[in-house]
Amino acid sequence: MRPQDVAILLKVIALADKAWQLSSLSYELHISISEISESLNRSRIAKLIDFEKKNVSRHRLLEFLEHGVKYVFPQQPGTMTKGIATAHSHASIKHNFVSDLDFVWPDMKGDMMGLQIEPFYPKQVLAAKADPYFYELMALMDVVRLGKIREVNYAVKQLKKYIADE
Repeated sequence: MRPQDVAILLKVIALADKAWQLSSLSYELHISISEISESLNRSRIAKLIDFEKKNVSRHRLLEFLEHGVKYVFPQQPGTMTKGIATAHSHASIKHNFVSDLDFVWPDMKGDMMGLQIEPFYPKQVLAAKADPYFYELMALMDVVRLGKIREVNYAVKQLKKYIADE
């Protein structure tokens, strides 16, 4: 697995019942078609998506997101930078926690200063700006990667609500 594999699977979840093709995922995520194809092949081998590479195995994905992502793709906050909010700083998450620190994905056009969190792939910020649901899912993933037990429990509960209830 590679970090962008998580983002691609969560984008498929964010699309809900909308039909998609490799080209549409490529366009919306700003990832090449060949990278999307290779990612879906890795996810198929990991049994996170079906053989036809169209339906995400929601239960297995949730298990991986809850128990594996923080170990496979760990994250340490970096230096202060300008960017867009992620993790505990995301607008839909922030009201649940008290924190003196803001976390951001680097973006020169961002509206916040905070500690830098590396996105799962280089152009994730562009994709997040275009799709609020995808943005929230990715911010919740950063809570899982960075948070303390209470925060991680909240993020996992939200991910289960969004992913399992589709």
